[in-house]
Amino acid sequence: MLPRRYLPPIPALMALEAVDRLGTASSAAEELSLTQGAISRALQGLEAQLGVPLLLRERQRLRLTPAGQDYVGEVRKALHLLASASLGLRANPTGGTLNLSILPAFGMHWLAPRLARFAQSHPEVTVNLSTRLRPFDFSGSPFDAAIHYGRQDWPGVHSLKLMDEEVIAVAAPGFPTLAEATDILAHPLLQLESRTGDWGRWLAHHGAPGLRPPGMMFDQFATLTQGAIHGMGAALIPTFLIQRELAEGRLVPVFGLPVRALGSYYLVWPEARPERAPLRSLRLWLEAEAADPALTPAPPPATLTPRPEAP
Repeated sequence: MLPRRYLPPIPALMALEAVDRLGTASSAAEELSLTQGAISRALQGLEAQLGVPLLLRERQRLRLTPAGQDYVGEVRKALHLLASASLGLRANPTGGTLNLSILPAFGMHWLAPRLARFAQSHPEVTVNLSTRLRPFDFSGSPFDAAIHYGRQDWPGVHSLKLMDEEVIAVAAPGFPTLAEATDILAHPLLQLESRTGDWGRWLAHHGAPGLRPPGMMFDQFATLTQGAIHGMGAALIPTFLIQRELAEGRLVPVFGLPVRALGSYYLVWPEARPERAPLRSLRLWLEAEAADPALTPAPPPATLTPRPEAP
């Protein structure tokens, strides 16, 4: 534990954060329901305690020094963590709140349909979900665990594999028949901005290595899928995300069978923190879900039938 002299009063930190955001002591006082004099005294006491000038006083406005700007950035994170902890306590006063970061497509199609079973078997745990598109550092974040996609190469975390992935080349009905895989280069390609090498790997799988074709970028599979459905081009999409679209004929395979993707989906959690009971409950439950093939519906036949190639 740090010495108490390094732990300023929370009201002083809130005053500093408000002044940085609003620019004047009067505006900060109005937001915090204090007097302008109380704000000024809090800021003066904070500077005296830290022994570092934090504010520059320019006419009617207050501006933070460079050191003060760096400091208030860390203060804002700390205040957010405290507020999140209090919110979690109020939402579940008996304990058991778990903050989980998820990938939007995986969360919607794989995790969300299963969470009702988890809630039934673990009513004491409240799971809060928030989407993040890329891996992140757990330090300074409010998350207890996350769903990551990749090759299990994230430092400082434990991991549990949930699912491997296969991708299939699809397009809207009416897409021209391809005689060979490289014929797809004559058509518009769609790709996820976090997976720009997928088309190159798909072509290499079909005997054409060393290519990295460009394509229109999307940040999420949901918009990528809609682009393919509306005829914007061919897309490589995980089979588990488009089972309904394939079964209903809104998307059709354009060449070949599904191809094993480069990465897999993992539950990850920080090594540096002790494993809390809610996380342990979720981890063990997900381990059972991932290991039981009966709980993972098979893709419809459309995902397993390649489109006939041109004679």
